[in-house]
Amino acid sequence: MDSELRRITERVRAALTQGTALRVRGGGSKDFYGQSLQGELLDVSAWRGIISYEPSELVVTVRAGTTLQELQATLAEKGQHLAFEPPCFGSDAAGVSGTTCGGMVAAGLSGPARASAGAVRDFVLGVTLLNGRAELLTFGGQVIKNVAGYDVSRLMVGAMGTLGVLAEISLKVLPRAPAEATLSCAGLDQQTALDLLHRWGGQPLPLNASCWLVESDAAAPRGHLYLRLRGTAAAVEAACPRMLADLQALGSEATRMDNAQATPDWNACRDQTLPFFRAPAPELGLWRLSVPQTAPALELPFDTLIEWHGGQRWLWAPLSALDQLRQSAALVGGTATLFRAPASVDGAAIQRFSPLQSALSGIHQRIKHEFDPAGIFNRGRMYMDL
Repeated sequence: MDSELRRITERVRAALTQGTALRVRGGGSKDFYGQSLQGELLDVSAWRGIISYEPSELVVTVRAGTTLQELQATLAEKGQHLAFEPPCFGSDAAGVSGTTCGGMVAAGLSGPARASAGAVRDFVLGVTLLNGRAELLTFGGQVIKNVAGYDVSRLMVGAMGTLGVLAEISLKVLPRAPAEATLSCAGLDQQTALDLLHRWGGQPLPLNASCWLVESDAAAPRGHLYLRLRGTAAAVEAACPRMLADLQALGSEATRMDNAQATPDWNACRDQTLPFFRAPAPELGLWRLSVPQTAPALELPFDTLIEWHGGQRWLWAPLSALDQLRQSAALVGGTATLFRAPASVDGAAIQRFSPLQSALSGIHQRIKHEFDPAGIFNRGRMYMDL
């Protein structure tokens, strides 16, 4: 066993003996996400490195402390990438982010391509996990056909480190698409944009990502829809004029953007550095609504940005709107999460994730107890009473 992994294991064993709560942390880029941070810091960022990479097999295995940027740079050398586009939060002045592969899996956040490419969990093949008994367990493998029984590896995605310390992760990677194009359309209201996205969703189009928002910094604020197409050159070039014609038929201003201009904008959307993601007022929090793509425009009086062809909706709203937001999301079969708490308000007492129904809460508690019987990992990070 490597000395760094041995150090982490001994720290977990000591915490179990002493009943000490531990706060598992990689790069700390998502410390804002979830409930308040509790317990002594267990920094796992030094446990890093790419263990194996087989470009021909489309699989890579990394230690959890490996930075996402390091992994992405290695994949890019072979023309491959993480198709779900995980965000890199908290970049410094040099553009370096502390986001780690372990944090990527633990948070389970995906970028603009999630609606077409799939989510983080769809690309996790296997994990090695240090549980609450200080046991090193391996689940899954390096190919999908090796996964038998319960898919425990994917259970770790979005668990926020509450089930154990991720040590190693095997991921499926994909080749980059040979062609890409971005279409820009001004003058579309939210419902019209959603209707178009729903219609296109039923057609054989290489629609990879979408983003709708009201650009308030324009001379006259109006809805703006951005569409990214990825695929073969023939598919992309055939779809562009067809989709532009659909947009222009509505009387909208539709154009094809230069990729050199569009790519940084999509990266900014992924990493939440677009102007929209700057808090418009200190009393407002950033809310994430996860709803069916077919859900209509919600009657909510808050600034909104829509991704995933309608499936993910970001809003700036005060904490007093919690019930309104969760009721609106529930009516269309979705949930509302307080993603970033207001800077001027203590959000510690707010349940940031939508409460679980009693049956699901029972399952959640039993799983937590099985992996971490003493409750030492990231206590209360997902739900205040767990």
